[in-house]
Amino acid sequence: MTVQETIEQKLVDAVPLVGLEVINESHMHNVPPGSESHFKVVIISDEFKDVRLIQRHQRINKVLADELAGSVHALALQTLTPDEWKAKGGETMPSPLCLGGGKG
Repeated sequence: MTVQETIEQKLVDAVPLVGLEVINESHMHNVPPGSESHFKVVIISDEFKDVRLIQRHQRINKVLADELAGSVHALALQTLTPDEWKAKGGETMPSPLCLGGGKG
């Protein structure tokens, strides 16, 4: 199972989801081709209603603790309720450009 598939499965098992997108953004960084080290995760769940952003992120970080302690170097989270997702027009925030390593 790839790192991306592991992330997807753990989140499906841990959070009642309305929507989930796990995007491998490693190619945007100074890593070897085929790496799985940088991810953006968009999670839409009713469970986030009335939960502060930091608490949403802490919950997801706890679910993915093994990956964050291992092969995942960066994890960008967008944790939204269905109403928040709708208010954003179903758009994800763009990821920042990598300025580290040999790309700066």
